[in-house]
Amino acid sequence: MNLVEISGLSVSFGAAPALRGIDIAVKPGEALGMVGESGCGKSVTWLAALGLLPGKARVSGSVTLNGEEILHAEQRKLDRLRGGRVAMIFQDPSSSLNPVHRIGRQVSEALTLHRGLTGNAARAEAKRLFELVGIPDAQRRLDAYPHELSGGQNQRVMIAMALAGRPELLIADEPTTALDVTIQAQILDLLNELRREMGMALVLISHDLGVISETCERVAVMYAGRIVEEAPVQSLFAAPAHPYTRGLMAALPPIDGPRQKLNAIPGSVPEPGNLPPGCAFAPRCGLARAACSAGVPSDVMLGAGHRAACVVAQDAMVPA
Repeated sequence: MNLVEISGLSVSFGAAPALRGIDIAVKPGEALGMVGESGCGKSVTWLAALGLLPGKARVSGSVTLNGEEILHAEQRKLDRLRGGRVAMIFQDPSSSLNPVHRIGRQVSEALTLHRGLTGNAARAEAKRLFELVGIPDAQRRLDAYPHELSGGQNQRVMIAMALAGRPELLIADEPTTALDVTIQAQILDLLNELRREMGMALVLISHDLGVISETCERVAVMYAGRIVEEAPVQSLFAAPAHPYTRGLMAALPPIDGPRQKLNAIPGSVPEPGNLPPGCAFAPRCGLARAACSAGVPSDVMLGAGHRAACVVAQDAMVPA
């Protein structure tokens, strides 16, 4: 049974569709990566699933957690679920932590809300979580303010806070964007280690295909509010099928060999309120044909767990 199952999830802000029928599932304990350019709908997918979008957003579809529908659930139920069974880490810890409260108090509040711990018991558990995520001198750090810690340490605080409710699913939304490369690697190693130790599932939202390949077991590629390709990591990197996926990989700089010009994808992601007819990627695609503009392409199954929404997917599916 899937831990989380999203079916037909659509989101619009006025006349602009942000998501156009998202279908994705997360199994217990697995790591799912979600990639795509900014504005493709990666973060909106999970904000919508957890009821975190503003009231003006129109949301439809289905989101189940262990078979129980949670989309449009009452606020009291969502408050227990968010930070408890499902936790989310955002990309900028400095905007997520309250600058006027000590970090130990902020983690203790999460422990009180989701596990009923108070006083010394909450403080002791906060210290244990700090040690678990590798914050040095945890006892003293409990009384520090966010500005007294580095960006990497604040991100570890956010991970500790996310773990406070013993979540079944951890959603990490670009958790290393504001960090330098060395600290990025440490945070990703930490997330992997915690996932294995605690048996929780992980959804990693990232622009970095290298991070996804090293961290995740399955990957979903998003473009203009749709999942255009989904596959096991090994299959996707060995034989990407959708021209957009191939374009993303071609834009990666080579690690060795002579320097060469990067193959950037021409153009940009279309505005949600001004999508082209048919395949939204067709105007930027070198393989586009008349059929691409005739209608929104359906998924084509290309192998075990590998699907692509493209009329030329079979033709494009050659080793990269």
